[in-house]
Amino acid sequence: MKVPDNPVLSGYRVLWVMAMFDLPVLTKPERKRATKFRAFLLDEGFIMMQFSCYLHFTAGKEQAEALTRRVAAHVPNPGKVEVIWFTDKQYQNIRSFRGQISRPQPEQPGQLTLF
Repeated sequence: MKVPDNPVLSGYRVLWVMAMFDLPVLTKPERKRATKFRAFLLDEGFIMMQFSCYLHFTAGKEQAEALTRRVAAHVPNPGKVEVIWFTDKQYQNIRSFRGQISRPQPEQPGQLTLF
């Protein structure tokens, strides 16, 4: 007997939230604000993909919206932060390249790891 798919954990419903930012770092106070923002993202459970690009897995739209509101509330002034969402199925299509060598895509988190 086939177990029905759990619609809550469907690869089309769970979302990745990506925060990309451009923060000024010319002065010591600007560098401090940028470092504080990066630490905030890590404390929220984001992982660093690149120095100004962080990624967080969420179980659905409500969690992604709440996370986006928290990020918006912590944007340093002046600064620019872009937040995009994409499904787990779309995440599976990410290809990473460094130099001339193709690397395997980032490891997918296991369901037991998340809950």
